[in-house]
Amino acid sequence: MCCLFLTLVFLGPRFFNFMWWLIQPARWSATFNTFIFPLLGVIFIPWTTLMYVIISPGGVTGWDFMWLGLAFLSDIASYAGGGVKERNRIPGYPGDATVSTMTGGTMSGGMPPSGTTL
Repeated sequence: MCCLFLTLVFLGPRFFNFMWWLIQPARWSATFNTFIFPLLGVIFIPWTTLMYVIISPGGVTGWDFMWLGLAFLSDIASYAGGGVKERNRIPGYPGDATVSTMTGGTMSGGMPPSGTTL
């Protein structure tokens, strides 16, 4: 279930952006002058690109910057969340809790880590 949710979160905005681009190319052409910026936006910052296409036809003013900021923060959070969760899988990472909990505070073979006193 978790993998399905993460797949939808990761592919959801990109899939929606590409489908919207295919269904309403005139709106995307009115928003962007070239295809390279929306393509890079869909790949790297999909929520921000989606929000920009939603609010840009009327011009980006006032509270629109707040919506763009929230979309950008959600893009950053989607990248940072994976890094925070997976960093403990790196062997020898200082925050790696698996070494101390699995071996009773010692490294392999019941020996204390080097540089420690008994």
